[in-house]
Amino acid sequence: MIHKLPKPPKTFRAFTAQYPGLGRAWEMIHDAGTEGPLDARTARLVKLGVAMGAMREGSVHAGVRKALALGISPEEIRQVVALCAGTLGMPSTVANFTWVEDVLSAPPKDDDSPQD
Repeated sequence: MIHKLPKPPKTFRAFTAQYPGLGRAWEMIHDAGTEGPLDARTARLVKLGVAMGAMREGSVHAGVRKALALGISPEEIRQVVALCAGTLGMPSTVANFTWVEDVLSAPPKDDDSPQD
C-alpha cells in the first residue's frame, strides 16, 4: 500500500522558513535529480544506499520512512543494508542496520504527527 510521503522534520521546516531561498534551492536540486530513467522506487533505494554510504543517520531514517511510504517492503530495505557490507565493512553496516531498524521497529505515527 502506498501512503503519502511523510512531512519533513520540524527542524527542517523551521530552517527553510528562516532561509526560504535555501529551501527553494533544495527543491530545485531535488527536482533536477528526478529527471532520468529511474523509476521512483529505484531512485528511492539508490538514495537510501547513498545515505547509508555517507553514514548520515538522519537521512537513513528519512529514507526508510519515504521508502515505506512508496510501498517498498522492509525486506527490500534490509537488502540495501546487506549490500552495504562489502563496501562499507561491518561496523558501518551494523550502524546502518540499527538506523533502519529504528524506523522499522517504531510504532506507526499518525499522518498528522510531525516527523522530528
